[in-house]
Amino acid sequence: MQKMKIELLSEELDELNKRLRSHTVSVRDQSRAKVILLAAQGKTQEQIASEVNLTRGAVGTWCRRFMKQRLLGLSDMKGRGRKTSLSDVSVKKVLDEAVSPPAHLGRFSCRTMAAHAGISKASVQRLWSANDIKPHVTKTFKLSNDKAFEQKFWDVIGLYLSPPEKALVLCCDEKTQIQALQRTQPGLPLGVGHIKTKTHDYYRNGTLTLFAALNYLEGKLITQITVQHRHQEWLAFLQKIDKETPKKLDIHIIADNYSTHKHPEVRNWLDGHPRFHMHFTPTSSSWMNLVERFFRDLTDVLVEGSFSSVKQLSESIMDYLAERNRNPKRYVWKAKGEDILRKIHAAREKLQDKPNK
Repeated sequence: MQKMKIELLSEELDELNKRLRSHTVSVRDQSRAKVILLAAQGKTQEQIASEVNLTRGAVGTWCRRFMKQRLLGLSDMKGRGRKTSLSDVSVKKVLDEAVSPPAHLGRFSCRTMAAHAGISKASVQRLWSANDIKPHVTKTFKLSNDKAFEQKFWDVIGLYLSPPEKALVLCCDEKTQIQALQRTQPGLPLGVGHIKTKTHDYYRNGTLTLFAALNYLEGKLITQITVQHRHQEWLAFLQKIDKETPKKLDIHIIADNYSTHKHPEVRNWLDGHPRFHMHFTPTSSSWMNLVERFFRDLTDVLVEGSFSSVKQLSESIMDYLAERNRNPKRYVWKAKGEDILRKIHAAREKLQDKPNK
């Protein structure tokens, strides 16, 4: 059994694994990447051919080309395959105008772009897929204009990356306007081939506010449910944290810039409790507070329910919180601060270069 001895550099290993996991890389390129990764693991050509569903000769060809040209050897040579019938003008139009549709369209689809460029829908789809263009996908964002952004950014991120000793890091916020929505009819019964259903209309039976403090290191929560979310409720929540945490530990609280968090009465109370240290995220940067990740999980649970009263809603939330604290889930910050700032600076430069309409 013949083996092809291949040793990969770290950057080559990363790139090959990236190709293997990517949804935008062709099956052909994923297959070639897998061949090289298996060869680097010491598998024989026969074993690789069987696992990747290629001939032994094809496996040997891609291994030899990689050993000679490294990653470049996995690309098709120029002149191979059927020549494209698409004009350069059509290709440029499909790629350059994908995100600049006429006002009456809103966005291009494969069909409307095909009609616009004078080519087939399948050709548009191939071009967009090959260039990772997805006009139908929209993500929300907002760049902070906080003048002290980087100072606050590192203050918060530093707590995640290097938590202080003999202290608790609590990610705190309130989830307001949690609605007790009652569906007008029960969902249709489930069965083979039937998906879960719920009515599109509902009754509104009141709202609640949930105050939550997520322990960054343990994943456990200190919570309080209220009807309002004024500074009085926030102060009462801070007092609850004070009672339910060991007195010998400092408390580092990560919170946003909501006015109730900075009310004079709250500040006076904090001045009298020096073990509490407030860390405010930059404006428009709630994504830095990991309690928001918990709120998203909670929303996914509540949106499936139907509640005839705020009491029933409150009981459902408390049951969920109790079970979660029995099996706490941590949200670990893994992103490097430098990488985040690089993306933010790049986004700001793009916004500055974009002409105002």
